[in-house]
Amino acid sequence: MNKRISIEKAAFIMGENYIGPEEIKKIKLLKFAVPEVVPDIPFTSAELESKKDEYIFVLGIGKLADGKPTTIRNLRGIIGKDPAIVEPCFYNQDWYDKEAFIDIPMEDRWFFIRKNVYEESRAVQPTELLKEHKFPSAICCTYAFLVAWLSLGMKLWVHDFVWCSDTDHNGDRVYVGKYHDIDGVNKNGFSIHRHLSLRPCYGCID
Repeated sequence: MNKRISIEKAAFIMGENYIGPEEIKKIKLLKFAVPEVVPDIPFTSAELESKKDEYIFVLGIGKLADGKPTTIRNLRGIIGKDPAIVEPCFYNQDWYDKEAFIDIPMEDRWFFIRKNVYEESRAVQPTELLKEHKFPSAICCTYAFLVAWLSLGMKLWVHDFVWCSDTDHNGDRVYVGKYHDIDGVNKNGFSIHRHLSLRPCYGCID
């Protein structure tokens, strides 16, 4: 079995695509409760080498400095929804306020997340994509987006949406991203949407 690796070696392999405990501690807009003993890295050097160009390697932190869990709701409560006040921010929407997925906390764990969408996945139904891909959770995407921007100056999925593993209470698939509207119609903000699936309550009139 290949040996798991140290934080130092992981940082060396991933280079500019690495966000570890020291990078997270330097973030000023969001304060996280970085534990003194961080989780072991459950990956080998070969696994990191294979992903070092297309992915960022991130240490997830489950609690904020005030003791609250690191959830979408709590992150949004800190940075808000107005780009005129601070960026990055969330897009001003409230449809998901009562949805369970915004209260699922980030876990204390290391994870990879892809920096760009697969080109061949564009405009493909998520049911088809799930046959070959495992979608990340909404909290992983949201956390990664914020800490990448605030620690590396890296803006993920600025013009793209990415599918998430979460669904709303109706079973509709959640997708997030597209911080900037290239047409200039909408304000900047990290967007969280759901892909409405057809059900019997949809119909037409004339």
